[in-house]
Amino acid sequence: MSGLLGKPTKRIDGRAKVTGAATYAAEFPVKNAAHGYIVTSTIAKGKILAIDAKTAEKANGVLKVFTHENAPKLAFTDPKDKDNIGMDGKPFRPLQTNEIVFNLQPIALVVAETFEQARFAASLVKVNYQPETASTDFDKARITAVPARAKVEKPRGNPTEAFQNAPVKIEAEYEIPIEHHNPMEMHGAIAVWENGELTLFDKTQWVNNVKGHLASVFGIDPKKVKVISPFVGGAFGASLRPNYYPLLTALAARELNRPVKLNYTRRQMFTGHGYRPHTWQKVKISAEKNGKLTAIIHEAIGNTSTYENYTEDPASVSKSLYACPNVETIYKLAKLDLPTPLYMRAPGAVTGMFALECALDELAFELKIDPLELRLINYAEKDPDNGKPFSSKELRECYKQAAAKFGWAKRNPIPRSMRDGSFLVGWGMASGTWGAYQDPSLAKVILNVDGTVLIQAAASDMGPGTYTTIALIAADTLGLPLEKVKFELGNSEFPATPVHGGSMTTASVGTAVQNTAKTILKKLTAMADAPFKNAAEKDLVFENGKISLKSNPSLVVSLTDILRKNNLTKIEETGQGAPDKIRDNYSIASHGAQFVEVKVDEDFGTVKVSRVVEMTASGRIMNPLAAHSQEIGGAVWGIGMALMEATLIDHRYGRMMNNNLAGYHIPVNADIHDIHTGFVEENDTIVNALGIKGMGELGMVGVPAAIANAVFHATGKRIRKLPITPDKLI
Repeated sequence: MSGLLGKPTKRIDGRAKVTGAATYAAEFPVKNAAHGYIVTSTIAKGKILAIDAKTAEKANGVLKVFTHENAPKLAFTDPKDKDNIGMDGKPFRPLQTNEIVFNLQPIALVVAETFEQARFAASLVKVNYQPETASTDFDKARITAVPARAKVEKPRGNPTEAFQNAPVKIEAEYEIPIEHHNPMEMHGAIAVWENGELTLFDKTQWVNNVKGHLASVFGIDPKKVKVISPFVGGAFGASLRPNYYPLLTALAARELNRPVKLNYTRRQMFTGHGYRPHTWQKVKISAEKNGKLTAIIHEAIGNTSTYENYTEDPASVSKSLYACPNVETIYKLAKLDLPTPLYMRAPGAVTGMFALECALDELAFELKIDPLELRLINYAEKDPDNGKPFSSKELRECYKQAAAKFGWAKRNPIPRSMRDGSFLVGWGMASGTWGAYQDPSLAKVILNVDGTVLIQAAASDMGPGTYTTIALIAADTLGLPLEKVKFELGNSEFPATPVHGGSMTTASVGTAVQNTAKTILKKLTAMADAPFKNAAEKDLVFENGKISLKSNPSLVVSLTDILRKNNLTKIEETGQGAPDKIRDNYSIASHGAQFVEVKVDEDFGTVKVSRVVEMTASGRIMNPLAAHSQEIGGAVWGIGMALMEATLIDHRYGRMMNNNLAGYHIPVNADIHDIHTGFVEENDTIVNALGIKGMGELGMVGVPAAIANAVFHATGKRIRKLPITPDKLI
C-alpha cells in the first residue's frame, strides 16, 4: 500500500476540464456530421391530425424532416424495456404515433447541413392538432391519487392510537414543487453508423444501459452498438436512463447514412429528461412531554406521468432515522399529463426529510426542547424498522462536532430574538441519511513492464471525481505513485459497471479495481523468486513499485523486474467486486448533520444563508479534497431547493412556463457564503473491503429542512411550501 488513500488529492481530470481539453458528447470531431433540431408540440394532450413539413423540407440545407408519418417503426425487441430503470409502464417512444402525452413533446426532427439551417426549418413545420383536456394541476390530481405499490406496507405498532393518545402532537402539510435538472452541459449525442454497427457519443450516467436500449430499439445484436461518454458535464439523475434524443439521433443517422449531431436547447431540457416530482406530504408526529416519540404517520403523494409510474417513496425516511415504536408510511401517485419524473439528487430522501425534519422542529418548539436535544432523545442505536444493528453510525458524533463548530449552544430558542443590525437571524438544524449502496462491477487492470498501469471500466464521471478516486484505489493497492496510473472510463466496450447514481460508484467500481489489483499482485508474487513466492500476503509490503518482506525490508524486488524475468510486457486481469452477503445482517447507511444560519430582511422578505456547518459520517474518506467538494455542492443545491427552485406550469395549456435559466432560479456565487464541511470517519468493515459509503446525495438531504427551520427561528413564520420566496415572508 502506498498510503495515498485519505490524503487530499487534486483531480486528475481537472486541467482537461478547465482548459477545454475534455471532450463532451456533442464535441467529438466527426467528419461530415449533419445537425438535428427537434420540433415540439404546443398541446399537452391529444392527437396530431396533420403535420405539414413540405416548406421545411425545401428550406436551404435541409436533408430530411422526420415525423411519425415517415419515421420507421422501431423494433424495441427487449420486453424488459432496458430504459425503464425500475419503473412500471411503457417508456415514451418519440415519432412512433400521432398521440400527444405532454406539452413540448418531440413531434418532428429536422436534419440539415448546419444547426442554424435546421433550427430555421423547424419553425416552418406546421401542425394541426385534435386537443384534449389535459390534467396538469397537482392539487386537483392528488385527490384521486392511488397507492404507489400493489402491496401496501403494514404499520409498525399502532400509530393511529398512539397519536390520538399522546399528550403532545403535531400535524402539518408540506409541499415541494417540480424542480428541474439544469446542468451546464445540455444533453446531446452524435451517432455514426458503419457497416450496420452504431457508435454513439452520448451524455449518460450508464453507457451499458444506453447500449442495451439502442440494441433493443433497432433490433440488433448489442455487440454492434458502442456508446462513448468520457466526460459528463453535470447530471445527478438527468442522464440516468436513456432519454429520447439518443434514439432520434441514431435513427436519423441510419436513415441518412450519415453522422448526425443532436442537442437539446435549454427549453427542451425541461421535458427532454426527468425532474423532481411535485410532492405533497402530511406528517403526524407525537411524543411524551419528555420528548420521547410515540408515533409518526407520514403520508406522501408525488406526481407521475400517464404512461409510467415513477416512484421514490419520500415517506420511507421516517421508518429508520429515529427510535419510535409506532410508525406508518403511506405513498401514493397522482397521474398528470406531463413527462415522467426521474431521480434528482437525493431522490425521495431530501423530499421526505424536508417534511420529517421540519415536523420534528415544530414538535421541539411545542415541547420547549432544543431541536438537537430532541433528536438525541430519540437517537436510534439500531434500525427500529428491522431491528438490525447498523454496520456503523457516527451520527451522534456528527451532531456533537457540527454543533460545537456552529456555536449552537449560544442559540436563543425564542423566534425573532436574534438580530444582526436590520436583519433577523435564525438558526436551524436537521439530520440527513442515505443508503450505502454497492452493486456488482467489473474492472480491467493492466500493469505494463514500464511500471505504468491502465484501468478500464465502463463507469461514468459526472463530476464527483471518479477518475481520481478509482486511480487512487489502484495506486494504493499496487503500491505505485498516482502519476503512474491512468483510468479510462465511459466506454461500453470496457468491463461493465453499474449505473453512476445512488452514490455507489466508488464502492462498486473501487472494490472491483482493488480485487483485480490484488489478483495481479498475487500472480506477480507467485512468479517471483523465493522468499517472496512462498510468503503470505500479510507478510508482504507493496510500496514504490516494489515488493518487500515485513520481517526483512532490505529484501526487495520490483514489479517490473518480475515481468521482465518472465519475458512479459504486461500482466492483465479483469476482475469483479460484489457486495458481501454479510451486509444482509446489518442496516447500512451514511448519516450527517446540518446546521444553518439565515439572515432575513424583514422589509423585502429576502433570505440569505450566511453560514452552513455540515458534518458527515460516510465510512472511510478516499479523497478528502473531492469529498469536501461533494458536500459543498450538496449544500449549494439544498440552498437552491429551499429558496429558489420551482418549475411553473400554466394549467390552461399544460405547459412548463419558466423553462429557461432566466425564469428558473438557481444559486449563483453571490448567493453562497460560508460553508464548512467535515467528516467523522467510520471504520466500517461490513459495508465493503474499502470501508466506503456514498456521500454525493447525502450532502443535500437535510439542508432544505435546516433552512426552513432557521427561517422560522428568525421570523416566527412556518413556511411549509418550498421554495421560501419573499412573498411568503412579507
